[in-house]
Amino acid sequence: MKIKCFILLIFTLAITSCKDNSIQVTGKLNKPVIGEYITLSEIQGTSLKKLDSLKIESDGKFVFKRDIVIPTFYVVRTSTFSFTTILMAPGEKIRIEADYNSLNTPTNVTGSAGTEKMIEYNKALKSTIDKLTGLHDIYTQNADSPELPKVIHALDSTAQSYLKEINAYTKKYIQDNITSMVALVALYQQVAPQAYVLDPVSDISWFIKVDSSMMKLYPSSEPVKALHEQVLTLIEQVKKEKGADAIASTGAEAPEIALPSPTGEIIKLSSTRGKYVLVDFWASWCGPCRRENPNLVKAYNMYKSKGFQIFQVSLDKTKEDWQSGIEQDMLGQWIHVSDLKYWNSSVVPLYKIESIPYNLLLDKDGKVIATNLRGEKLMTKLAEVIK
Repeated sequence: MKIKCFILLIFTLAITSCKDNSIQVTGKLNKPVIGEYITLSEIQGTSLKKLDSLKIESDGKFVFKRDIVIPTFYVVRTSTFSFTTILMAPGEKIRIEADYNSLNTPTNVTGSAGTEKMIEYNKALKSTIDKLTGLHDIYTQNADSPELPKVIHALDSTAQSYLKEINAYTKKYIQDNITSMVALVALYQQVAPQAYVLDPVSDISWFIKVDSSMMKLYPSSEPVKALHEQVLTLIEQVKKEKGADAIASTGAEAPEIALPSPTGEIIKLSSTRGKYVLVDFWASWCGPCRRENPNLVKAYNMYKSKGFQIFQVSLDKTKEDWQSGIEQDMLGQWIHVSDLKYWNSSVVPLYKIESIPYNLLLDKDGKVIATNLRGEKLMTKLAEVIK
């Protein structure tokens, strides 16, 4: 048995040692300025850290190498106005070809999935900016026209439609790439200086969604940490301006939850898509929660055959207390998750929970229909939405 375990250990170490954490950034600069420098810098939160620089030779070729363990953003730069941002994952080898003075618009980029995704988004954004610029040109042409008020009204309507299109495109792009760092970049795009595609307040649910995903995947990343701090600040801001329930406003998509079940299996809230879901926050030590549980049992038994599910999140301290509460209140029919961190649970800041019981009713797409439904209010709402 010891020999077998030793062989297994060696095999595991061999596999681990073969993992490639190196990256390579290579390329060729057309029209190179011999003797000038090309630099590689890492984006760290809100700052840049210069890592390496190379003197440009006559052939314009360059090579940078690094070792990384998580996806990392870099800036390749030749001058103040000639640079490109890339996203490198461990093991990737990117090749960039561009003019010395036009790294912003490289002629060819290959070898980096994240960077190619960012280029894809930038093309869509540029198309929107070009269309908005075209509207400005029409305004200029009609500046002295007596019909200018009508022209302005028509242009404003058209501009709003363009902005709605890129807003919807950005949200779909984030959803399609929610496990990639490119989703983080999409949050901060602008159609003009200080004119953001996503509004941090009205679109806060998307900031929370990306923050939730990135913090689970890459909690040590400096850009992810910076986003997390911003989201916490945004939540406080929205709470002061619109009240605590603004984070879970009707029509907003509920932030992702991915926590262990009593058996240790990680269950995601998003796995319940296609059902009406009551996300219920409770704890075995919470008297009002325990008194409300019979109403949940009644609702579940009445609507479970019609596509209703309960996703119950506990703020318990110990697994024993949690499981005991589930058994005593006969709640074992539905989904239970908890990180057993009491008020330090990750869901507390994510959902701005100030007291329990607290719940949200979600539609089949995971969007909030209503909050804080208890007793007959829950039954009435379920009768309304589940035909």
